[in-house]
Amino acid sequence: MGSQAPLRLPTIDFSKINKHNRGTLVWDSTKAQVFKALQEFGCFEAFFNGISLDLRKSLFSSLKQLFDLPLETKVRNLTDKLYNGYIGQAKEVPIFESLGIEEPESFANLMWPHGNSEFSNTIQVYSEKLKELDEAVRTMVLESLNLEKYMDEHMELTSYLVRVMKYRPPMKDESNMGLLSHADKNILTILQSNEVEGLEVQNKDGEWFEVKFSANSCVVMIGEAFKAWTNRRLHAATHRVVMNGEKDRFSIGLFSVPKWDRIIKAPEELVDEEHPLFFKPFDYGEFFKFFTREENINDKFALEKYCGVSTENL
Repeated sequence: MGSQAPLRLPTIDFSKINKHNRGTLVWDSTKAQVFKALQEFGCFEAFFNGISLDLRKSLFSSLKQLFDLPLETKVRNLTDKLYNGYIGQAKEVPIFESLGIEEPESFANLMWPHGNSEFSNTIQVYSEKLKELDEAVRTMVLESLNLEKYMDEHMELTSYLVRVMKYRPPMKDESNMGLLSHADKNILTILQSNEVEGLEVQNKDGEWFEVKFSANSCVVMIGEAFKAWTNRRLHAATHRVVMNGEKDRFSIGLFSVPKWDRIIKAPEELVDEEHPLFFKPFDYGEFFKFFTREENINDKFALEKYCGVSTENL
């Protein structure tokens, strides 16, 4: 018997997808692939031509420049929103640093004495391209569920946050865990990285496998808020970052996040005898505060414990 092929994410071509070709054969074919991948894996690798190689090169060069700034500069990235500012120096993952960017020009003015127009322009263009992909994927999900009437309401539910991340190689006797295993709590995450690997995804059988990015691909990943909104029609992907090489890993993520006071509630069309209601309607901001308590932060069933209708399927 031959050896089993290694697990890998579904790959989906978005190079011909745009907001003007909804309803065409290429849109509908891509939509079917997206929905299947998000049901089975909770994520997929998307190939799209919205970001040129020159823009990508400029981005990752800028990220190195950003993370090379002194710590006292980076910690200026403060916000009253949990996880939106600077994150680093954590005991569990000392090799990880991250900065949240809500408005690129203001962020650049905070980090550099005279600003950095090249950095802010690159982040702005990059994030706009990723937003187009985010909207296309979410539109395809709602169409797949025959919920087009909720489209405007669903898109207005969220705001966007860009996070940039650095994972350095571990020193001797230091853990190589760059990010602990978790599922994101938001609606949708889009990730792109430099040539250094490290992202791993867990399938429904509990097996971990490495995600290999190419220069023109990114990973699209479902968060738990979208899992709840679709009444568990979609799978929220559990993932982690493990560093095994000797090079720094840089990545950028676009997160569509429910606005702090919005209620996450599955549409009535998704609740029936075959699909009973799995999650009671919940205030996203209150759930996030619950999740970030010390006793809940690494609990993969935090959402179910907060608003689950039944725990029999945990």
